[in-house]
Amino acid sequence: MNVSYMAHVSGKVQGVYFRASSQQVAIDHGLSGYARNLTDGDVEVLMCGNQHDVDKMLAWLAQGPEHAEVTGVKSKQVPWQEHHFFAIS
Repeated sequence: MNVSYMAHVSGKVQGVYFRASSQQVAIDHGLSGYARNLTDGDVEVLMCGNQHDVDKMLAWLAQGPEHAEVTGVKSKQVPWQEHHFFAIS
């Protein structure tokens, strides 16, 4: 069953290749959606795909790439959104 989740990731998550790394992890897990910087310094990530792969992505978001310092991840399931790829904006 396909699901969509929205996550807000806080900490040192801008300027550390968080969005590009998120894109690669999402592609590796067959997810679509996007990652974008927010004006408050957080990163917003929309993940669309099967629950198992979204769960793996959520676990990765809690760690992030090598130079990130994630202090929190808030996520919630949102209505299904059809995306054909994982974008960075």
